[in-house]
Amino acid sequence: MATDAAGTVGVPLAGPQGPYCTLLAIRTQLQEGEGAVAAPPTPEVRVLRGEDVLAHADALRSVYVDAFCAPPWNEDEEKAAEFAARIPRDARRPGFTAALAVAGRDVLGFASGWTTSPPFPIDRCYPQAAAGLGARRTEDWLCGAFEVDELAVRPGAQGCGLAGELLEAVTAGAPEGRSWLLTSVRAPRAMAFYHRQGWCQATHPSPDGKGIVVFLGPRHPARGLVPLPL
Repeated sequence: MATDAAGTVGVPLAGPQGPYCTLLAIRTQLQEGEGAVAAPPTPEVRVLRGEDVLAHADALRSVYVDAFCAPPWNEDEEKAAEFAARIPRDARRPGFTAALAVAGRDVLGFASGWTTSPPFPIDRCYPQAAAGLGARRTEDWLCGAFEVDELAVRPGAQGCGLAGELLEAVTAGAPEGRSWLLTSVRAPRAMAFYHRQGWCQATHPSPDGKGIVVFLGPRHPARGLVPLPL
């Protein structure tokens, strides 16, 4: 998932498996020996806290470019530069956590986020989220909870389930299970992904518009309080 111009979280999803996953699958079907296909190393998800992520800033920027310069996000070099520039600032936020999918020396994907401190932010697309939930629910459900800001996987590594693993890893330490994120109603595949991961859609803007959708994590205690769409 990535932050687009509106500041929402999306996830780059591919239908068929990427070449990395295809190679890995082929390798598991063959025995070692002559003619066997050499597979890339199995990805490992590592969790980093705070400024420990800065050692991997260049790799995160590279993943961001690979994941979000293509449709439906179509982000440009300027957006990638903005993302890279805010990594040091984000790493100092309360509760900052990053999960990296690493295979050998390669970073194949990452997820990152932090604890939403009160008062609720008023920049980026946060006002749309607050308008959708209302002031009381915004404060009760989102403030003090872990906000997923980015989730991105290189195209060649998509289709392996890495996005789901990264999402689970980065939210594992959410306070009292309270995690949340924003995405755009214009990204139906991203929304479908979150539903499959057990996230609960808390706001329901018109699918024909440009609204922002709030999702609550699978262990968020307010899941049962989410009103049904009209």
